[in-house]
Amino acid sequence: QVMKTYFLCLSVLLAQNKFIYHYKNMRWAKGRHETYLCIVVKRRVRPNSLSFDFGHLRNRHLVLFLRLMEAGALCPCLWGYGAPDSVGLCYSVTWFCSWSPCSDCSYRLAQFLSQNPNLRLRIYVSRLYFCDPEDSSAREGLRMLQRAGVQITTISTVVYCWQTFVACRQRVFKAWDGLHQNSVQLARKLNDILQVGHTHTHTHTCTHTVLLS
Repeated sequence: QVMKTYFLCLSVLLAQNKFIYHYKNMRWAKGRHETYLCIVVKRRVRPNSLSFDFGHLRNRHLVLFLRLMEAGALCPCLWGYGAPDSVGLCYSVTWFCSWSPCSDCSYRLAQFLSQNPNLRLRIYVSRLYFCDPEDSSAREGLRMLQRAGVQITTISTVVYCWQTFVACRQRVFKAWDGLHQNSVQLARKLNDILQVGHTHTHTHTCTHTVLLS
C-alpha cells in the first residue's frame, strides 16, 4: 500500500490553483494545515549512471515522507541490499516544502540521515513553521538539520517548481503580490536562525546554495 500511494502521488502533477494556494510564501498562512512536498530523487550507481524521478506528496507532517524512505518507496535499496547493483548506491534528494519541518520531523530526519551517509538531502521551504519565538523548538530543529549536513534555504523563485511539478499547460507563471518581498524577508529570517546554530557549532560547516533559477 505504501508503494502504491507513492507512485500514485508521483504520477499526478499539481493543479495550478492548489500549487499557488499551498506554496504562497505569506507570513500568516491561515487554513493551510497540510504540508506539500515536491521532490526530486536522483540516484547514482556508477560515475556514468544516473537516474531520477520527481513528483509530489502531501501530509500534515514530513514524517510520512521519512517513512516512505525508510520503507524503500522513495529510495529503493538505500540500505544497501535488495538488488545486485545496490552496492555503492548514492542518492541526492531535493525537497521543495510548503512548510519547513517541525521539531519532531527535524529530529527524526537528522537521525535517519546519520544512519544513511550515502543520502544527501537539500530542503527548500516556502514558509517557516512556528519559527517566530527565538527559543522555539522548531528553530532548533532547523539548526539540527544543518548540523546533520542538510542544505536548507527558502525557495527564492517558484518558476522551477511551476515548470516541473505543476500542470501548467505551457502557461507562464505569474507572480503573486508580495512574492519577492516575502522571499527576501523569509530568507533573512532563516539565515539568522541558522547562523545561531553555526556560531554554536564549530565542527560542522554547511554551504547554502540556490538551486532554482
